[in-house]
Amino acid sequence: MTDGAMSLIQFARANALFLSAGVLLSFGSSFGQTYFISIFAGEIRAEFGLSHGAWGGIYTAGTTASALLMIWAGGLTDRFRVRQLGAITTVMLAVSCLAMAAIPGPIALIGVIFALRFFGQGMMSHLSVVAMARWFVATRGRALSISSMGFAVGQALLPWIFVAMLAVFHWRMLWVIGAVVLLVSLPLLSRLLRAERTPQSIAESTASLGMGGRHWTRGQVWRHWLFWLALPLMLGPPSWGTALFFQQVHLTEVKGWGLVDYVALLPFYTIAGVSATFLSGALIDRYGTGRLMQLFLIPFAAGFYVMSQCETLWGALLGLVLIGVGTGGQATVPNAFWAEFYGTRHLGSIKALAAAIMIFGSAIGPGISGVLIDQGFDFAEQSVGIAIYMLVAALVVSIGIQKARGQLPATA
Repeated sequence: MTDGAMSLIQFARANALFLSAGVLLSFGSSFGQTYFISIFAGEIRAEFGLSHGAWGGIYTAGTTASALLMIWAGGLTDRFRVRQLGAITTVMLAVSCLAMAAIPGPIALIGVIFALRFFGQGMMSHLSVVAMARWFVATRGRALSISSMGFAVGQALLPWIFVAMLAVFHWRMLWVIGAVVLLVSLPLLSRLLRAERTPQSIAESTASLGMGGRHWTRGQVWRHWLFWLALPLMLGPPSWGTALFFQQVHLTEVKGWGLVDYVALLPFYTIAGVSATFLSGALIDRYGTGRLMQLFLIPFAAGFYVMSQCETLWGALLGLVLIGVGTGGQATVPNAFWAEFYGTRHLGSIKALAAAIMIFGSAIGPGISGVLIDQGFDFAEQSVGIAIYMLVAALVVSIGIQKARGQLPATA
């Protein structure tokens, strides 16, 4: 075993309570993530008579509303403990799952999608990321990489398990099962967070400064030029990564693949993502986020291009592995970037803004791709344009990073 692996294991053991809480929060978010909701796309569209564009529009409306609320709600992590917010969010996500199980029609679907996305993808993901970025400083990259394993496990296992269960249970019953899983996890989450490091207790001892040797407020970040140069990068992966999973039923139909066969490839996507997550976490702790921010969109570009051209499941496997590498970088690099470049004192509010933008991206991706599908452009054809977008976004953020790195504190 290498020294790096031993160091990671020792770090995980020494901080098991805190890291496990982050893992459980990120795993719980799965029930509000697109990769889970989208496996029911065929059943929902059939039951309510929705086209691809109509279903995408409903998803976009609900997700956009959750993004707007996140701008305010995400800042609560600067004022309240994760222990309190985590318990409330878990219960509300379980209630949202039950609401999906009882959904009466397409109008109500907008509200249910909003609740699933806000409490799942929004708040539970946000709580996990902010807690790790604030609780750990010198080892922030490793903490984020470990806590993101909850996302990886959920993405690898839940689609495969629930698609298989669709052959036995009605799709509404599976949402009841999801609610039960969340409620069963609640006592364990509460126990893990008893020893939580609160924002107040660490504000002075572990706070790290951003550019110019100061802590930036959200308003200052919003007005800073680097934020706007990073905006295409923030929108890209959630927009088109979400669209990939949202349209997976359509994609398998276009390519002539079985849905069960396609989702069986997701563990390989996850393995690639996990490996890239740990590697990027170690590189963040060693080199910072500047270089990695310029590079992690490249695997996304390569992966989407492969998905556009491939005809077999072997090609899909290669494309998913490449996208998984990019997703692994996304799990750590942007989250550490905000703390490194803008400081940690107002991290909850800053990260809430970033989370809202990413959620908005995950809203427009399914909407745009659904409309294009209705217009005759299947998702495989769209993937060429997505690959080009990723390369352009990487170039734009590289320009900003090169200019901004000189303003970081000498200790960064």
